[in-house]
Amino acid sequence: MDEHVSHATEHPDLKRGIGPWLLFFFVLGDIVGAGIYALVGEVGAVIGGAIWVAFLCAFVLAIFTATSYAELVTKYPRAGGSATYVNNAFRNSFVSFMVAFAVAAASLTSASVLSLAFSGDYLSQFITVPSVLAALVFVVVIGFINFYGISESVRLNLVFTCVEITGLVLIVLIGIVALGSGTGEPARAFEFKEGASILPAILAGTVLSFYALIGFDDSVNVAEEVRHPSRIYPRAIFGGLLAAGIIYLLVTFTASMVVPTAQLAESSGPLLEVVERSPLSLPTTLFAGIALIAVSNGALINLIMASRVIYGMADQGVLPAVFSRVHPNRRTPWVAILFATLVVFTLLATIGRNPDALDTLSTTTVVLLLLAFIMVNISVLALRGDEVDHEHFHAPSVFPILGIVVSATLLISTAIDDWTVFGLAGLLLGIGLVLYGVNFLVKRSLDREPPQAGE
Repeated sequence: MDEHVSHATEHPDLKRGIGPWLLFFFVLGDIVGAGIYALVGEVGAVIGGAIWVAFLCAFVLAIFTATSYAELVTKYPRAGGSATYVNNAFRNSFVSFMVAFAVAAASLTSASVLSLAFSGDYLSQFITVPSVLAALVFVVVIGFINFYGISESVRLNLVFTCVEITGLVLIVLIGIVALGSGTGEPARAFEFKEGASILPAILAGTVLSFYALIGFDDSVNVAEEVRHPSRIYPRAIFGGLLAAGIIYLLVTFTASMVVPTAQLAESSGPLLEVVERSPLSLPTTLFAGIALIAVSNGALINLIMASRVIYGMADQGVLPAVFSRVHPNRRTPWVAILFATLVVFTLLATIGRNPDALDTLSTTTVVLLLLAFIMVNISVLALRGDEVDHEHFHAPSVFPILGIVVSATLLISTAIDDWTVFGLAGLLLGIGLVLYGVNFLVKRSLDREPPQAGE
């Protein structure tokens, strides 16, 4: 065996280095990221000034599936997340593989989205560099941070989260000052798009806003690295989601009140527009720096999640065992991290050059996650009869049912709007199918090997 790595059957246990506050900020930091910094204008373009309404609806919808994750992660606290839950429910390795790889692929496409967002308008406030080149360098850097260690990565996440929340607090303060000085127009935050039907506008805005709220599901994939997961997880998931929801409502209300909706819709850095019109006269470079930290934080967490899902599947024998190798010094799944980083690098080098790359990759992320959410909500109901020997969170049965209905509705709406993203989603799942097939053939070949003489 190579002295620098260890195989799946001999690898050391993952380090349990995540406590309650680190996990809370991990969840909060994964949710509060590029979505709120980049999507405010796009939501306004479809719904009008009542942007906060779309975010409120998306928050309520996210709660349904979050309850399922809270029950399952406290019942089965293992790396692999959705794969573990679906496998326990269906007892079918192929079905669990499809769900798990969909989650991993969604994390990879989301990391690609955030890498591109990092290299766009916010970075241009400081330096002028080809966006794709900047994105490629960026993903290599966060890949190394991921390899260096989970505790170090999550502590860096804690710092990033505090900084990015500070940026959003500045936006809220701008709103308070604008409201007090009479320079804002609060009535605009209650206006819907002129000429549009209210219900379809809210639905379209909710789909876009939902992307900004995904991330609560990612934390389940570090279950083996959390101390006392049954006690910590529910508070971290719901606390992080609630905190993010409150922040989003305040920020979106402020954005609508301070900046005309049409101006928000045309900007690729909508919150910069708020800063520029602020009565506080804040420097735009300061806020651009905060936005870069926010985007970096989300990208790092998504890369962590993808590598942990891949590691979990390999550790359970669903993917080739090489992906479960853990570095003996850093105690991180280095092969899974390398693979995840290379996939994101490839996506950026190819799709990243297209003018609609952000839309394509973000919509693909939503499609992949909605598929997984449906299966997770089904699984929590199917596993109600499976008793475990420890206490765990119990979700009200109506919530998983509503989660299934809502996820299917959003998936259908996304499909009607743009079918092309299903091609990219299928390609990514196809890569997983190849790996699954190789693993299946290798294991079958080993099973058929005749025993050695004397055995």
